[in-house]
Amino acid sequence: MVDTAEPSRPVGRRGLQAARTRSDIVQAAGELFLAQGYVATTIGSIAAAAGVAIQTIYNSVGNKPALLSAVLDAAVAGPNAPATVPDFMRERTAVATSFPAVAGVLADWFVEGLPRSSAIFTVIAQAAAVDPAVAQLRDRRARQRMEHYREAAAAIRERGGLSDGMGDDDAAALIFMIGHPDTYASLRGNFGWSGPRYRQWVFDSLLKALS
Repeated sequence: MVDTAEPSRPVGRRGLQAARTRSDIVQAAGELFLAQGYVATTIGSIAAAAGVAIQTIYNSVGNKPALLSAVLDAAVAGPNAPATVPDFMRERTAVATSFPAVAGVLADWFVEGLPRSSAIFTVIAQAAAVDPAVAQLRDRRARQRMEHYREAAAAIRERGGLSDGMGDDDAAALIFMIGHPDTYASLRGNFGWSGPRYRQWVFDSLLKALS
């Protein structure tokens, strides 16, 4: 699972317009962060790209770290939005009746979510080096992912996985490392692995590490 914040769900015509405005802002911010980096991107340039006033950005999303967080949310959720990643991953895990099936759910999710979010994780890592607020965001998101992987570890244990003596925390740490965005970026980008090869490696690694 990849973390995501709980999105607001406004209703009514005004709420729908607010949601569209927020979506436009987040999309513009994501495009600019990826094109020119976090530091070089200003709130003003995002406002211009989204066609809104600067104050609208603060009212709708927040400051630059909040925008970066929202961009990550949008990237990881993708077409599943507005459902949160934890919610739809719990649904997928619930119908997986065996340890290999849960490992398959995780492998499929990494193949689905990381292509959309890997570049944003890179932006976050670069920005964290110069902006303490983004460093806090990076660390908070890592803790959230670990919490979600503890849920996956518990599901695996309930289905007969986890070696003798392995606790949910240790299993979550293994899932965290196997599915880490940096690992994905290295294997797919630096070493040129195909999507199917990466998916098979994740699946096999989960089975071997957690059985």
